[in-house]
Amino acid sequence: MSIWWSLHLRREAASVPLARRLLLGSMETAGVDPEISYDLAVALGEACANAVEHGGAGGTPAGYRVTAYLDGERCRIEVADSGPGFAHTRGSRPARPDAEHGRGLCLIRELADHVHIGPEPGRRGTVVSFDKILKWRDDSPLLAV
Repeated sequence: MSIWWSLHLRREAASVPLARRLLLGSMETAGVDPEISYDLAVALGEACANAVEHGGAGGTPAGYRVTAYLDGERCRIEVADSGPGFAHTRGSRPARPDAEHGRGLCLIRELADHVHIGPEPGRRGTVVSFDKILKWRDDSPLLAV
């Protein structure tokens, strides 16, 4: 069983909970364990917040794209923006413990099994992709076989 969906969202703070709710609803309907769903929803929220904050070119209101794949035993999520790229805007140093911002990528790395951050192939922008092995509820209607 495979499920996938893709959203094109405006770079507005209100888009972040929309993406999280869609992911949580999809996973609940599929029968994914709630702890796994919650971890992925937090990671997705952080990736979307980064796209909203850093993902525009020159202050333009460009949008960003969220794609989720539930395929067998794994969920893969990609968040792609059209910003100037990771190296130019977000740096690579971890956030200080007392910092108010800058923990999102660290959280994503802690909550997901595999994380890749790189340029949008053939375009300007950054793609944050991450995946996690799924656990299923015993009563899952779409239990991976």
